[in-house]
Amino acid sequence: MPNVTIYIPADRMPPDAALADLTEQCTELCTGILRAALANVHIVYVAVRHGRGHPAFAEIQYRLEPFRTPPVMAQFMAGLDDAIRRNTGLTARIRCFGYEASNIHARN
Repeated sequence: MPNVTIYIPADRMPPDAALADLTEQCTELCTGILRAALANVHIVYVAVRHGRGHPAFAEIQYRLEPFRTPPVMAQFMAGLDDAIRRNTGLTARIRCFGYEASNIHARN
C-alpha cells in the first residue's frame, strides 16, 4: 500500500506518455510524502463511462501510520490534484481511505 486508482472517462483518457508522467509523479508523492516503500506502491488507471460529477475520480487506499497525519494527507492530496490536472487536464474528485494494519489481509 498505497494503492492509487484513477478513473478517467474512456473518451478522455490521455496518451501513454502523459500517463507515464502521472505514474512517476504519483510514485514520488507516495514514496516521498507518504513514505511508502516503492515495492508497495500500486497505480492503475481505469477507463470508465462517465455518468455525472467530476470528470475523474481518484481513490487511494493506504495503511494508517502515525506519520500520515491530516496535514500530511492534505499535502499528498494537493500534490495528487496538481499532478492529475497537469497530466490529464481533468479535475478529479480525490478520496483517501486509511486502514489499520490489523484490518489488511494481503497477498503478493
